[in-house]
Amino acid sequence: MANRSASRRPAPGKPAEDTDLIVHRRFRAAKDLAPPTGGVLLDLGCGNGAQTMLFAGEFSIIVAADIIEEHLRVLRERTKRDGVADRIVPLLYDGHHLPVATGSVDYAISFEVLEHVEDESRTLSELARVVKAGGVLVMTVPNRWWFFETHGADLPFLPWNRVPFFGWLPRRIHDRYARARNYSRSELVSKVSSAGFNVSKTVYVTAPMDVVSLAPLRAALRKTIFGDDTTAVPLLSTSIMVVGRRRPSGGPKRG
Repeated sequence: MANRSASRRPAPGKPAEDTDLIVHRRFRAAKDLAPPTGGVLLDLGCGNGAQTMLFAGEFSIIVAADIIEEHLRVLRERTKRDGVADRIVPLLYDGHHLPVATGSVDYAISFEVLEHVEDESRTLSELARVVKAGGVLVMTVPNRWWFFETHGADLPFLPWNRVPFFGWLPRRIHDRYARARNYSRSELVSKVSSAGFNVSKTVYVTAPMDVVSLAPLRAALRKTIFGDDTTAVPLLSTSIMVVGRRRPSGGPKRG
């Protein structure tokens, strides 16, 4: 599974906050598509833990992994404050090898992370290694067909980095200037399947309108066009969510 070539390394992501609607939409969508199984959850790319904490009541142990120590420090403070420090384990890793035992994870989530990593294949391979046979992976990535580049792009002569339709341009142009990758649904399914997961479900997560600064407009959009957590219309979605189950080694590829 070869990586797409790009002229520069993707930029690190900015952690979501508790107040961001997208955090809650992803949580509800994940629970609906793949009900939590209990046991051990891995949150790969947990950031400051805004997403992690929503899953705290669903699993016995949560391993929250990130490459930035400051994000994990914030998460440690949150777990102590909320009385769950005995069940949530912040884990610093190098972005290449997860210090997690093979086949030890029942359920893994990785939300808006793959587009930032240096090596997509290695990251997916590590997820496949640590998730046990039959275990669940729920992943989201930026949707190529959203009107705006969700992570922005550094374009010459243009101070505004959210140029409409930039994400639709050919890969060689997009990947040269964008701060992160984006994906079509078929691309994401292919990558996850090739890594060792049988993909069972995919959905488009509806744009949360978190970046709309005018509160009345934001509220109106959320009540109308962007009201549901998921959508059948790619143009109304910022993210694609995929659900896969880990195949046994040598198991048949489906989906």
